[in-house]
Amino acid sequence: MQQIHGIGLKIGAIALFTVMFALVKALSATIPAGQTVFFRSAFAIPVLFAWLMMQGELAGAVSVKSKRAHVWRGFVGTAAMGLNFTAAGFLPLPEITAIGFTTPLLIVVFASVMLGERVGVYRISAVLVGLIGVLIIVEPRLTFGALEPAQDSMKLGVILAITAAACAALAQIQIRKMVQVERTSAIIFYFCITASLFSLSTIGTWVWPNLSQFLILILIGILGGVGQIMLTTAYRYAPASVIAPFDYTAMIFALGIGYFAFAELPSAQMILGAGIVIAAGVFVILREARLGLRRGQARRAKPPPAL
Repeated sequence: MQQIHGIGLKIGAIALFTVMFALVKALSATIPAGQTVFFRSAFAIPVLFAWLMMQGELAGAVSVKSKRAHVWRGFVGTAAMGLNFTAAGFLPLPEITAIGFTTPLLIVVFASVMLGERVGVYRISAVLVGLIGVLIIVEPRLTFGALEPAQDSMKLGVILAITAAACAALAQIQIRKMVQVERTSAIIFYFCITASLFSLSTIGTWVWPNLSQFLILILIGILGGVGQIMLTTAYRYAPASVIAPFDYTAMIFALGIGYFAFAELPSAQMILGAGIVIAAGVFVILREARLGLRRGQARRAKPPPAL
């Protein structure tokens, strides 16, 4: 029963994050990405602050072992968020969600290079298959020599989304190091603070939002905060090997919201590529569980790979 509770919390968190990202996309034509990152981070802080107080974890959340580690995690995490929010203005919601699923695959590569983690033939094969899936997804956008401005903007969106996935993978590598000495609550809380501060560097590009835009920006932050709380809580009720595969329910939500809110109809090629990437990602999760690699603490401290 507890595992069902955990799965429900995880799916609920994914739904909130997907709605949040759809709101980001809806504002992308008028509100700069850096400004949205600020609101996403700053207005999540009161939500997390209240939750930490109720949980009696506030003292632990504000106490850190390494400020430098939090700054670096904040920098790469903010870069990932900003790039992804910018890409949202160029690509359909299901497509950018699918590209985001490359993050767990890149984590395997970076963990081998940066952490010296031994990666066997099964996981390497899964990464290669997943990257083939990514190529299938983005191939229609990478037609060089195209004269249409829309094609060029989508090409830029692909580059931004893939770079965002790489930055998100680097952030997760940093989190894996930090959970050895830092509390999960501190990693989450200080990320919101550092992301708010880093995003202020873009203040010169900000615009004055109207009332509806301002309320949506605040809602983006609240949804991000509540989603993170639900995500973190989910891992208290079920092991990572059970919970983590439900990250990929984001594709179901993205397809539905993309169709009804943005009239986006994915191609068969995109669906095929996304299916390959998802299968590869789930295989990596299950393989790591079989090898006894503990990922629960690190997964608690981050949003889903695509969001």
